[in-house]
Amino acid sequence: MKWNLDDLPVFVAVIAQGGISAAARELGMPKSTVSATLSRLEQALGLRLIDRSSRSLRVTAEGEAFHRQALLILEQAQEADDLMAGLGSAPAGRVSVALPPAFSLEIVAPRLPGFRARHPGLELDIVVTSQGAALVRDRVDLAVVVGPLEDSELVSRPLVEGGLIWVASPGWLAGHTPGQTLEAVRAQIQICEARYAQRRTPVEIHGEAAHLDLSRGVTRVNDPLVVLRTVLAGGGLSMLPYQYCIGPLAEGRLVEVLPHVRLSQASARLTVVYPGRRLLSPRVRAVRDFLVEACAGLAPPVRRRAVRRSGARAAGGAAQ
Repeated sequence: MKWNLDDLPVFVAVIAQGGISAAARELGMPKSTVSATLSRLEQALGLRLIDRSSRSLRVTAEGEAFHRQALLILEQAQEADDLMAGLGSAPAGRVSVALPPAFSLEIVAPRLPGFRARHPGLELDIVVTSQGAALVRDRVDLAVVVGPLEDSELVSRPLVEGGLIWVASPGWLAGHTPGQTLEAVRAQIQICEARYAQRRTPVEIHGEAAHLDLSRGVTRVNDPLVVLRTVLAGGGLSMLPYQYCIGPLAEGRLVEVLPHVRLSQASARLTVVYPGRRLLSPRVRAVRDFLVEACAGLAPPVRRRAVRRSGARAAGGAAQ
């Protein structure tokens, strides 16, 4: 005997309402029908889902496992209905999205009026947080995360593939020369984003792997815009995601330095993530596409890799 998909809403309602009578009232069904549906489902599965008496109801371990799957099935069915209903019509409804603070301020906020004009039927709930991926399962429809991804259950789409650059202000450069060795560079870093303040921050100098010790002696902050403001005010040099430097670089308030010292790009990567078990509804798809569009053109210009020029390497290159 196979169980019936139509019995799932009744089973879920019994657990949500805490009893058969309450579920019957919620569903507008006779109590006897709810009870018979629950019994039919248990018989078809060959499992006891709920232990019930005249005074109490207890969900069994098997019932809890089946309840989780039932919720997923009902959610996917609803999303399929929403998807089909939305095809051919303008996206509408509420979408919740988690965004990193700097990204929401610098990239999203200036573009929100245009998004609203294109999608007047959409309502955005924006949660500004650096912990977006952790909220996707329960609180938000999608999130933008910084750095490498750890949760393989989430569907991901790259927004910006990274782009950390070294920068300093013209005022600071008027009285200082950026260091050529890592020791000299390290002495000129007064502040950096906390994610890069490691004991062995990976870099390449003249194409060779090395590391910087940024675990002490620098001010650490979890917002790149604070680093940016400090550097603009003459606070030494530091590394910053390229996308937050575009304006100041174009205006001449910031100068890119140290082309021979390359930073890990993965740590600055921006990615939009959402649950893989869900169908992407038209409203969520519209927000995802907006984020992709907002990030177009934010990658730094392609730069040729700096290569060490020693006598031995020069001779070897000439011989090839």
